[in-house]
Amino acid sequence: MSSGTRPKVLLFGAGGVGTVYLWLLSKAADTTAVCRSNFYVVKRDGFIINSSIFGQGLHFKPEVVRDCEEAASKAASVPYDYVVVCSKAIPGIVPNLIAPAVTPGKTAIVLVQNGVGIEQEYTDAFDSNPIISAVVYLPATQRPAGVIAHGEVEKLQLGSYPTSASQIPARAFTELIRAAGGTAEFHDDIQPRRWFKLLINASWNPICGLTLSKDTDILESCDEAGAVLLAVMMEIRDIANANGCAMTKEEVEYQLSRAQARIPLNAGIEPSMLQDVQAGRRIEVEAIVGNAVRMGKAKGVQCDRLEMLYVLAKALDLQIGRR
Repeated sequence: MSSGTRPKVLLFGAGGVGTVYLWLLSKAADTTAVCRSNFYVVKRDGFIINSSIFGQGLHFKPEVVRDCEEAASKAASVPYDYVVVCSKAIPGIVPNLIAPAVTPGKTAIVLVQNGVGIEQEYTDAFDSNPIISAVVYLPATQRPAGVIAHGEVEKLQLGSYPTSASQIPARAFTELIRAAGGTAEFHDDIQPRRWFKLLINASWNPICGLTLSKDTDILESCDEAGAVLLAVMMEIRDIANANGCAMTKEEVEYQLSRAQARIPLNAGIEPSMLQDVQAGRRIEVEAIVGNAVRMGKAKGVQCDRLEMLYVLAKALDLQIGRR
């Protein structure tokens, strides 16, 4: 921990999820945020969070910088204890962007990102730094810039990567989130939690992104929709099982039932891919879908539906990138 009584945290990726955790962490740590597309708005006006959990109209003005070079220059004498990555999991980009703010042997890197198989590029880039892998449940959108709408859930599940690494940094960050008023769970092995969430991410994200529809709208579109979603989720379950993360059919059905239960409440969710497509941003197709497909095929798991979603979402992502 940095000198003084509060740890020093740099948040990279001040979107909906990142901003809520920035607000929480500011209660227990000295925080700075890297803002990119929303930098000028946040620098001038700060953020407003409208949360069904924490309250409405929460206004705060954090310390913000344009990039990690600027963040590092401001922290030259006292390095960051944590760099919390809440940006999209796009391969080959983020490690280079955060590198200026990472002090070898000291700064712990917290990956609050979706998908599976995302951690290795960070261990390759920062082989002397602790890597903390996190699974997040926090529905949030940012519209317009600087205004965050946060739904009914806030939970962070954390663990060390790899599982053989020291648990001390991940346990310490878990306690920091709790001290800030958040919900955090430490897991000896975080990978089963990643796969469990992937049941939602790798099914709903590409389907909603490709159809420009909320999850409940998909389920109400036709009688066949529920069975198709369940079949995709079962393929994800089979890939997880083949990679040592056992899940039951009952767990799959539970994940599907969460969306089904929101239909009479008219409480459909816009998954992150749908939000990105609507905003013309690149999507997390490799972390959420592609990695799972490759891991399944490497184990001989049949995943035709998921592979089709990957091909379609990959083509969409490339088209967005060309605009």
